[in-house]
Amino acid sequence: QVQLVESGGRLVQAGDSLRLSCTASGLAFSRTAMGWFRQAPGREREFVAAIHWIDIITKYADSAKGRFTISRDDTENAVYLAMNSLQPEDTAVYYCAAHDTIVALTTPKYWGQGTQVTVSS
Repeated sequence: QVQLVESGGRLVQAGDSLRLSCTASGLAFSRTAMGWFRQAPGREREFVAAIHWIDIITKYADSAKGRFTISRDDTENAVYLAMNSLQPEDTAVYYCAAHDTIVALTTPKYWGQGTQVTVSS
């Protein structure tokens, strides 16, 4: 049974930094592409960032480029999202996702339950 468990979401001020974590179990993590999505109230879930299992290959949404960094630690079966210069529009539930390849992550095979990030102005 695959499980993705996110952590690290909380209330922060605009301009703050935050790091989200996701630990995975039940899958071959070192051969799995991992990603982050988010869903703000009243909006559709959107892609944020992804990292292939060859971890030099990453992909970011335009809103994340230059501010967010995705990384992974295959020894810990974990993927991280470091977020800097957070703004109120970054407020959302952030979801960890997994699939075989970074291309396939457009429609993830597995999802976590999400962690809430709230950025106050």
